[in-house]
Amino acid sequence: MAGLTDLKIAMVTSVFIAAFIFTLFLSAIMFLLQLPLVYALIGTILFIFFQYLVGPVVLRSTTQLHYVEPNENQWLESLVKELAKKSNIPIPKLAIVPNSTPNAFVFGRTAKEATLAVHEGLLKNLNAEEVRAVLAHEIGHIKHKDYIVMTVLSALPLIAYMIAQVAFRTAMWGSYSRRKKDENGGIVLLAVGMIAFVVYLISFLSVMRLSRLREHYADAYSAYLTGSPRSLQSALAKITYGLSISPKPPEGARAFYIEDPAMAKEEIHQIMAKKQEYDLDKDGVLDEHELELAMEKEAKSTWKTINSWFATHPPTFKRILLLRQIEAELATGEYTAREIYAHI
Repeated sequence: MAGLTDLKIAMVTSVFIAAFIFTLFLSAIMFLLQLPLVYALIGTILFIFFQYLVGPVVLRSTTQLHYVEPNENQWLESLVKELAKKSNIPIPKLAIVPNSTPNAFVFGRTAKEATLAVHEGLLKNLNAEEVRAVLAHEIGHIKHKDYIVMTVLSALPLIAYMIAQVAFRTAMWGSYSRRKKDENGGIVLLAVGMIAFVVYLISFLSVMRLSRLREHYADAYSAYLTGSPRSLQSALAKITYGLSISPKPPEGARAFYIEDPAMAKEEIHQIMAKKQEYDLDKDGVLDEHELELAMEKEAKSTWKTINSWFATHPPTFKRILLLRQIEAELATGEYTAREIYAHI
């Protein structure tokens, strides 16, 4: 039986693994460059602190969001205020993103500074109860403070990957220019590149695991807060489909969204590639029942399981399955605050 403590342990573990591996990586570079190893620890701390400071700024500028003025959208404001008060957290700043895709996310350095951003496409394509469920999901992220950890960690794998790419390319370019006159430099660069890539892979898998886990916790919290798991089920289905048909998914903040646009496209594409197999009544259209069966089968495939290790979000059907389990328990009248995360 999972509890909120499990999520906190996962967050602390992810931070430790990513920071420790990144420190070892910088230590190796310091050793190869014959510099003091203490620079590695200082470098890791500076990277994390820098990401903590600039991450929200970058996210805010790249999404082009607009902060909602008081009384500008009274229905949305009152809904966020109600959910925040029920959750006993500070009321987050509310913003709307001028984007037609259905999505939402939260970001910030602290719970008091948190921003809850909603895409125009979400407000347009979802009904009131579904919007409420999505907002409760985002409130869950603020309640759990997991978005702060993701802000801190998200840059470390990317930095390691960029260093690996630079090292490999420099080594290849140098091999042509040196013509074997000084092979030691090329060997050092290749070693740095290999170490950096291993660091990238391990830290990336650790961060992605935390990203997927936090989505399940936020889904469960939404079900508890609204008392309507079915609303989030239908919201997730609409969001996944809506993102799958969007012309170009946004980049950069994929782990922060309620659903990853790139993953939604892949998920629906794989199902449509087997449309004839999943079209049980052979009417040329996948109805809701057929689509759910298709998502369930795809989610259980070995390839999908392995591929999900690299994903920011769990497969949609697995999220819906969790919500169905919660819905069944709600019907018994025994689902209380102590059992919010029991099915994760």
